[in-house]
Amino acid sequence: MTRWPIPEPMRTALDAATRAGEAGEVPVGAVVVKQGVVIAAAHNAPRERRDPTAHAEMLAIRAAAQALGSERLDGCDLWVTLEPCAMCAGAIVHARIARVYYAASDAKGGAVEHGARLFDAPGCLHRPEVYAGMGESEAAELLRAFFRERR
Repeated sequence: MTRWPIPEPMRTALDAATRAGEAGEVPVGAVVVKQGVVIAAAHNAPRERRDPTAHAEMLAIRAAAQALGSERLDGCDLWVTLEPCAMCAGAIVHARIARVYYAASDAKGGAVEHGARLFDAPGCLHRPEVYAGMGESEAAELLRAFFRERR
């Protein structure tokens, strides 16, 4: 099996996920990229912020919208270490993210290829291109190690 290098945006997301784990948060990181430039990066922070919506994707999307001065992130890509949940998938739709790249699938909480499969719903307002698996083993190991330490 050939192992390809992890693209730089996913490496940045993995670094953010590592920081989340070190802070006691579930290790998920996300970055928003436009024309090859990272516009925003974030990691999970619901415990730190006492905010159940403070998922890495939500924080990165909010920061990118502020940086670009628009609620629409046309032409932007989201790189995230874990399959987005329904809340984050909804935000991706409303932000009009062009492409979503995620590392590890989430059979329990994901809503892209699992669960609600939000982007496939007939009423979905916008359907980003989706690419899965880049950095999957690294992201999965961060999650396994995090939960192993807490058991």
